[in-house]
Amino acid sequence: MNIYKKSAIAVSIAASALLTGCGTNSPSMTTAYPASQASYSSYGVIESIQVVQVSSENRGPGAGAVVGGIVGGILGNQVGGGLGNAAATAVGVVGGAIVGNNLEKNNRNQQVREAYQISVRLDNGAYQSIVQDNIVDLRVGNRVYVKDNYVYRN
Repeated sequence: MNIYKKSAIAVSIAASALLTGCGTNSPSMTTAYPASQASYSSYGVIESIQVVQVSSENRGPGAGAVVGGIVGGILGNQVGGGLGNAAATAVGVVGGAIVGNNLEKNNRNQQVREAYQISVRLDNGAYQSIVQDNIVDLRVGNRVYVKDNYVYRN
């Protein structure tokens, strides 16, 4: 195996590893504030409670991106020679990873569940909307406090 083929294989392995770590898991609609926000509580009255559909799909790259990157790298390695071969391999890895990730995303089952969107009129006049999995004993008109993106009866 010559130096160019070894370089092409190393580039395809490195690109696959980098692409696998580039994804993010997008949060669903279950939080009103980013997780990095400090603990916060306020008081108010429930204005409305509505049942909503919440998607719990994981949108990060998975096996499709890895397999696509490997297949793309193998196919790209068949093109050209020398430095052109290494470039074709790298392009094949990236393109294959993108195609593989899109195929996986299109075939993934999206799970939808019911949750409750609670609108609270806060004591300071502002409104806050929280989405949570259950409402236990909460009703419209109840005096409540909101803490850490969850509504509690006062």
